[in-house]
Amino acid sequence: MKYKEAIDYLYSQVPSYEKQGASGYKEGLDTTLKLDEHFDHPHEHFRSIHVAGTNGKGSVSHTIAALLQVFGYRVGLYTSPHLVDFRERIRVDGRPISEDYVCDFLSKEQQFLDTLSPSFFEITTAMAFKYFRDMDVDIAVIEVGLGGRLDCTNIITPILSVITNISFDHTQFLGSTLEEIAREKAGIIKTGVPIVIGETQPETRPVFEEVAKEKKAPIYFAEDDDEKEVISATPQPNGTILYKCKHLAEFTGELGGIYQTKNTNTILVAMHRLVDADYLCQCYDPENNRKIQEEMTLAFMNVSKITGLQGRWQTLHENPKVICDTGHNVAGWEYISKQLQTVKCNKMHIVIGMVDDKDIYGVMNLLPKDATYYYTKPDTKRAFPETSLQVFGEQFGLHGQCFPNVADAADAAIDMANTDDFIFIGGSTYVVADFMKSRQS
Repeated sequence: MKYKEAIDYLYSQVPSYEKQGASGYKEGLDTTLKLDEHFDHPHEHFRSIHVAGTNGKGSVSHTIAALLQVFGYRVGLYTSPHLVDFRERIRVDGRPISEDYVCDFLSKEQQFLDTLSPSFFEITTAMAFKYFRDMDVDIAVIEVGLGGRLDCTNIITPILSVITNISFDHTQFLGSTLEEIAREKAGIIKTGVPIVIGETQPETRPVFEEVAKEKKAPIYFAEDDDEKEVISATPQPNGTILYKCKHLAEFTGELGGIYQTKNTNTILVAMHRLVDADYLCQCYDPENNRKIQEEMTLAFMNVSKITGLQGRWQTLHENPKVICDTGHNVAGWEYISKQLQTVKCNKMHIVIGMVDDKDIYGVMNLLPKDATYYYTKPDTKRAFPETSLQVFGEQFGLHGQCFPNVADAADAAIDMANTDDFIFIGGSTYVVADFMKSRQS
């Protein structure tokens, strides 16, 4: 089996939520447990950290992985979705899983897989766990796919769990209230395992407290004054953020999205919990503080290089400046819209497309009215038609033209822009992915 054949099998022969939407979503752990038994429980051979949440879990997962790497661990990283290549989802020490491993796995296991009819994500998760065991990782950072309680990553018993935040997303699966969504996410809380919660609302905090109490799991709220690590966060002219923290001196973060401040606070609180559990005994050691400072700065300043993270307020071009971001729901756009307001430019161009299960009206209400819009759609069956998106946009005074695909929309924006203009590309992870793919072809 060649690599293209392997990927075609994954996307054409098995159900995939990312490609098909609700019809590709498979709830429950029955198939996952059968896969786990078939592969002799690979997740039991390495430590893990489990990361859930509505927004920020990708950035948090990648940055924790980067920190663990610079502190000397051999680190597995499992995230989703990918932007350009499937192999981005499964990494060891920042290097993607090899094409040969993907092909060998599917060639050897295709007959067994066909008898189970697993989903795309169930196969991918089984592949990741087996790969991490085969690669003899010390620890793996595992990002939840969707929800938590019934997500197929939830067979692990981690050394630490993290829930970044809760907002309205995937409500057709997770519930229509914040309390319901929080309870689904809280399903990753395990008996006796510390849990760090990044942000809460009055509706969600009691849910986390209740589940943690039931599980006898120590719970830490990163936003509380006695836990908070970030004292201040100052955006820098070069697009980075300068942090001052409680236990560390100043350090600079590469990821420049203003939403990263809360992510960074969550990450530092999580790392502190690992210190308490003697997994990072060298951290916060006063006698070794200078070395720690250097390592922390190295990790935060090089997250993308160390782990391969892309699409988080990422600069893709200068003169005109082109930035993309994978924020795709109202909670994410509340931060993106604030950051767009701070951009100094002659004229703003926004290339935007969305998928059909998002709060389109909620996002449109947050977009700047003084920009020129290039309405498009990503290459997925879940795409919201660009013509309908334009109709919604016009209701909010967001004027622009329609384009049948992301590449054409981006090309039009770049052609129209002067060197001192600003171009933003986003609205969906798939929009960013399509743009990146178009630049590699």
